[in-house]
Amino acid sequence: MRHIHLDDGLRLRFPGRSEDFDQGVEIGMIAVLMDQGLPEFSRWIARSNLSQVQAIAKQMGYRVEQDDGDEEWVEITFVYGTVKAKPKLRLVHSAG
Repeated sequence: MRHIHLDDGLRLRFPGRSEDFDQGVEIGMIAVLMDQGLPEFSRWIARSNLSQVQAIAKQMGYRVEQDDGDEEWVEITFVYGTVKAKPKLRLVHSAG
């Protein structure tokens, strides 16, 4: 069982359900957001869903920009249309 990220600070879990179920909920949630025609939105998804999300996004007219993540999770931003979005500035801390 894993968490499904709905929004910042809001996650769901489905105890007793399979990984396939969790993946389906995650894909369905993102498909609904794209169907609403939002110009841009970001979500954390399981890395195992990335290729399927990219395929759906392409079919629905969204570009997927991959941000930070780890081995299990990746933050992605969906941008509607083909126009390159303005770069987002991020604060980066040095290791020194």
